[in-house]
Amino acid sequence: MPEGDTVWQAARRLHDALAGKVLTLSDFRVPRFATVDLTGRTVLDVTPRGKHLLARVEGGLTVHSHLRMDGSWKVFAPGQRWSGGPAHQIRVVLGTADRTAVGYRLPVLEVLRTADEQRAVGHLGPDLLGPDWDAARARDNLRADPARPLGEALLDQRNLAGIGNVYKCELCFLLGVTPWLPVGELPADRAAQLPALARRLLEANRERPVRRTTGVRGQDLFVYGRAPRPCLRCGTSVRVADQGDGSRDRPTYWCPTCQSGPAPHPGGLRGSGRRR
Repeated sequence: MPEGDTVWQAARRLHDALAGKVLTLSDFRVPRFATVDLTGRTVLDVTPRGKHLLARVEGGLTVHSHLRMDGSWKVFAPGQRWSGGPAHQIRVVLGTADRTAVGYRLPVLEVLRTADEQRAVGHLGPDLLGPDWDAARARDNLRADPARPLGEALLDQRNLAGIGNVYKCELCFLLGVTPWLPVGELPADRAAQLPALARRLLEANRERPVRRTTGVRGQDLFVYGRAPRPCLRCGTSVRVADQGDGSRDRPTYWCPTCQSGPAPHPGGLRGSGRRR
């Protein structure tokens, strides 16, 4: 699933391509909205909300989409060959006189009244890259279930919106705790630091083509995707194991030396390791 900074970048590309322009092409290739025609309407803006994209058009309508694991939006100039996947994966095409936006493999795509956007995104917590950001509210949301593993709580978009699996792992590393540590056992100083740290990471990366949490070019991430290579801080082999709430397990990376707290038994690891 994409991170909030990836969705922010997608929204900006779509906004730059479509906002303020009249749609000359509108082609929804999902049965529920196949008869919707937005041609002749001006695109007002394209706004990210957590991991959701809201393209608002004249007449009080919003095209709501979510990328999840495989979805993407591509923008093409006139005459440019479309290159986001085979034609049968296209879910929607929105075009103006000088740009065409093509949505590939979008698992969530709907047209709703702009006044009803809360039906689609009202469940989300404070948006790390949005104008509604509220660090205190995000912290309270995370603390509401103190027994829940921190990694799972961070991925729950109802607590704070925008964190994906990469930032989950990197945040836990920077806080010095494993993703399996119950939220209620996170030391008070680090619990207070967490929302601001998460926002700082996403803000620093929303303009970058390559995500970086280390501040060192060529060594972009501390632990995510690095197993079994050495930890950049201590040299211990980075570990990886699945973490999830039962609906979907995600590969989770951590350093058993730099991060304290519970971790899977060796039999639950994707690579060799020990419980800390």
